[in-house]
Amino acid sequence: MKKIRILFGLLVILSLVTTPNAFAAKREKFGVDKRHVEVKKELRKIKPSDEKFRWKMVMPWSKGLLFYDFAQHFADSVKLASGGRLDIKVFSAGELVGAMESFDAVSKGSAQVGHDWPGYWKGKNENFVSFASVPFGLDAEGYNIWLYERGGLEQMQELYGRYNLMAFPGGNGGQEMGLFSNKKATSLKDFKGMRLRTVGWFMDIMNQAGASVSPLPGGEVYLALERGVIDAAEFSAPAINFPMGFDDITKYVIEPGIHQPSVQCSIFFNQDAWDSLPADLKWIVKIAAKETQLWSNTWIENLNIQAINKFKEKVEFVTIDDESLSSMAQTTKDYLDGLKAKNPDVKKTLDSQEAFKQDFSTWREQRGRVTPWPIDDYIKGKHTQ
Repeated sequence: MKKIRILFGLLVILSLVTTPNAFAAKREKFGVDKRHVEVKKELRKIKPSDEKFRWKMVMPWSKGLLFYDFAQHFADSVKLASGGRLDIKVFSAGELVGAMESFDAVSKGSAQVGHDWPGYWKGKNENFVSFASVPFGLDAEGYNIWLYERGGLEQMQELYGRYNLMAFPGGNGGQEMGLFSNKKATSLKDFKGMRLRTVGWFMDIMNQAGASVSPLPGGEVYLALERGVIDAAEFSAPAINFPMGFDDITKYVIEPGIHQPSVQCSIFFNQDAWDSLPADLKWIVKIAAKETQLWSNTWIENLNIQAINKFKEKVEFVTIDDESLSSMAQTTKDYLDGLKAKNPDVKKTLDSQEAFKQDFSTWREQRGRVTPWPIDDYIKGKHTQ
């Protein structure tokens, strides 16, 4: 009898495996891989050649910053995948051009490739900041979905394209730390009169909140904190901040890093140089850029684990209260609404990002109580982030 039951079970399984549409759903497949649809057409364009390219990449980063490693990782991936046919040599800030000259150098063709934090080019168009980091804006997951699936990449390429450039996402460093400070601030009123270092849109927002803000270059922040020229400063993620030594001269870190829920970088090419690449190398570049986007975030977040624990040995972490966070979000919204009224590009991009956040909110809420805290903490009631 036992043998009969086993044989019957095997027959049932076999019939399910061999029957067409055995697991057919009641509805059609949900979603289409758009690239798969284009593969045959793209393959017709690809004619591998032996032509070799030797290009230069410039950037705002010194070799001591992990953003430099994002750029180097991309160049290495391209070289490996192309078998050396496309060799991109990486130059840190100042080696070929000044840190803030890299955009124009690539646009004009002095170098073929650049790496950046797009917000540096806000003087050319405020909307570059939208593709870098927006206060109370997209986190790393949000940027990836919005860029790759919600039209963000197309908007990004259109903006860079105005300057003779082709751009791709080129690394995300996750959420930045808050402010290293010698003054304890947990409410909005505590920031009134504080002398802060930050950049981009958050500089204007904190000035409106009553602080006095200076956009000091990264290399000047330590001395300004040490000498009391400023009371507090933000710079980047834990792993990037740790070598800066801010914890040696401050007492507190004021969290969260609302100024940059994530820091998004880009890789950009001189358009004429890009057009000169054969189709197979273009695909290698696109895939290497996506690989860099994934690798950078996992790499830096793992480093952040070590860095944040080292910081906690020396400084006290304090948290802005919920009421103040809501007030700061309102100030941010008012400021961004003002920008949108003046700049149609900013309006188009920020409205697109906000629409994504709205669409994503239902699923975010439904999945939100399974935050992956250590299991013992979850058992004790720590369910949400």
